[in-house]
Amino acid sequence: MKRPWLAPLAPLYAAGLAWRNRRIESGAEPVRRLGWPVISIGNLSTGGSGKTPLTIALAKGLTQRGLHVDVLSRGYGRLNTLPARVDLQGTAADFGDEPLLIAREAGVPVYVAAKRYQAGLLAEASGTPPRAVHLLDDGFQHRQLYRDVDILLLNGQDWEDSLLPAGNLREPLEAAYRASAIATPANDPALETTLRGWGWQGPILWLHRRMEVPAIEGSVVAFCGIARPEQFFTGLESAGLRLAARIAFADHHLYNFGDLNRLVAAARASGAAALLTTEKDRVRLGELAHSIPASLPFKTASLRIEIENESAAQDWLMGHLKSCWDTLTR
Repeated sequence: MKRPWLAPLAPLYAAGLAWRNRRIESGAEPVRRLGWPVISIGNLSTGGSGKTPLTIALAKGLTQRGLHVDVLSRGYGRLNTLPARVDLQGTAADFGDEPLLIAREAGVPVYVAAKRYQAGLLAEASGTPPRAVHLLDDGFQHRQLYRDVDILLLNGQDWEDSLLPAGNLREPLEAAYRASAIATPANDPALETTLRGWGWQGPILWLHRRMEVPAIEGSVVAFCGIARPEQFFTGLESAGLRLAARIAFADHHLYNFGDLNRLVAAARASGAAALLTTEKDRVRLGELAHSIPASLPFKTASLRIEIENESAAQDWLMGHLKSCWDTLTR
């Protein structure tokens, strides 16, 4: 959502970014390096680009290549600030919704800390296995940690957006030149032409987004607390579902009994056959989900990302990582 009335404040935000970048590039703000190579997955906008499913896809793919993979995350929304390894039986309040989802779906260790360097130290405390690598979730702006590969997700909506607080960009488009590769939606080939014309000469990874939607007879009440809720609702309708109601909460919303009562009431009033939400929201609901009446089915839609020519993309990554491992073992 754009906020053009806040455009006069954008230069102040840009000045703050420029000051911080100068501090990092001059060495006034230290950039720490971990013992294992780091692949960062990030974006320019405030959420909704597919960082989490891409992190999961990369974690699975690199694990299949025989690598020891873990994920480092800030753990946004968690109540504790101490570094910790995500417990699969934990809650979003303990670890954050995205780290918990990644740990459950990717099957790799996930570590959280306010400063991701501390999460990395915790991950490396048990020793260095052969061919180990950290994935840095939502790391493009976290420049205090050195990364060996920077993958930036970028879409057409970002390209037309503007800087915070008037728009949703955390950094201007020029920051994309810091990336090692840009990942874009495969259904927007015109964006490659735009990027090449703009001067981007690095690799472009094409991403296929696939929403796995359960079959439901009748209409549903769809709800979510994500950065771009309309993207979720539109995806459900494209899959053939009828939405009796759309209910959007704030991004990373932590649910309570009052929210559940509202959702159940909306389903009853509209005659909906089920409640439906995202995987992240299901994680944040936690044990509360058991309070939903058994007579009202509760379903989850999953978002998956597949990399076009995934083998070639992994080969490219492995080439970078081999150079890192060679350097670290000298």
